[in-house]
Amino acid sequence: MDCATLDRLVETACAGATVDPADALAVLAADDDLVLSIVAAAGRVRRHFFGRRVLLNHLVNLKSGMCPEDCHYCSQALSSTADIPRYSWLSPEQIEQSVAAGVAQGASTVCLVAAGRGPSQREVERVAAAVAGIRRTHPDVKICTCLGFLDETKAATLADAGAHRYNHNLNTAAANYPEVCATHTFADRVATVRAATSAGLSPCSGLIVGLGESDEQLVEVAYALRELAVDSVPVNFLLPFEGTPLAGGPSGAAALTPLRALKVLAMVRFVHPDVEVRCSAGREHHLRSLQPLALEICTSIFLGDYLTSEGQPGAADLATIADLGFEVVGRDADAGEVCWGHDERVLSRRSAPASIT
Repeated sequence: MDCATLDRLVETACAGATVDPADALAVLAADDDLVLSIVAAAGRVRRHFFGRRVLLNHLVNLKSGMCPEDCHYCSQALSSTADIPRYSWLSPEQIEQSVAAGVAQGASTVCLVAAGRGPSQREVERVAAAVAGIRRTHPDVKICTCLGFLDETKAATLADAGAHRYNHNLNTAAANYPEVCATHTFADRVATVRAATSAGLSPCSGLIVGLGESDEQLVEVAYALRELAVDSVPVNFLLPFEGTPLAGGPSGAAALTPLRALKVLAMVRFVHPDVEVRCSAGREHHLRSLQPLALEICTSIFLGDYLTSEGQPGAADLATIADLGFEVVGRDADAGEVCWGHDERVLSRRSAPASIT
């Protein structure tokens, strides 16, 4: 990979088209000496579509632990013995307290998360009531929900209550999925993303890096997300919790150097040039002192803690954003063009995804 190749990738991406799978693989395989050039190239694409804007997200873990699924990476899985908080549903007052804290720090998007295979109708109605309450108190805040598998009817209930987005990650490539979970399939996850989209919710779906996947599988899941036309792609880096099947095993997380993590983020940006790419869980651990470079590629981050792990203090993230000369959406900049609309204009820019041979 050389500067001419990177210029070609930038030209393709800035036209709203995805790069060729071979080029995406080349980004992952590039020498570490080229990482700063790759980040700069991906940054040109990021700035072309999003300028200096950064979207801040705040997580609210509605209930913690006791999930019946066996996702090997997850500290909340039923088989997990990880030392995490375990509690049932938060009260409306606790939800409002958490939301208010996130909004006070600058978050313009609130993510309501409840681990489980999928919500019952009663649980969907509980979350819908929480969504409606947030909309009344914080009318300018965007709301994403993440509740596991659901059908179009349940998704419509959330949309009618005022939810804007639904998160359901593909996590890894189809071929690698049986190594990650045995209680559901990759196809189940795809079906939920499609149901949320059909119900009018903005689809948010991403991946976890460090699940023992190959470079080819990383590229494969990036293109699978492109095919689903998702509006937001969270990129998570595995934190192998002690007490989970992937802790201490050959998960690939140990090989995630800061430079490797940046190459993955850049690859995702080139495949998804015109949508929100979020640097998500694990960034503090795997990017370490290179975290600021992630914002040259990504347009959003989580502010504060994650579901069962602590994040960087929000004040530190805000200071980094200011030092880079970026603008926080909802505080310093207009959010109107930040990939919240799953609309004809955005979709028309996207070329058909190429297949991996």
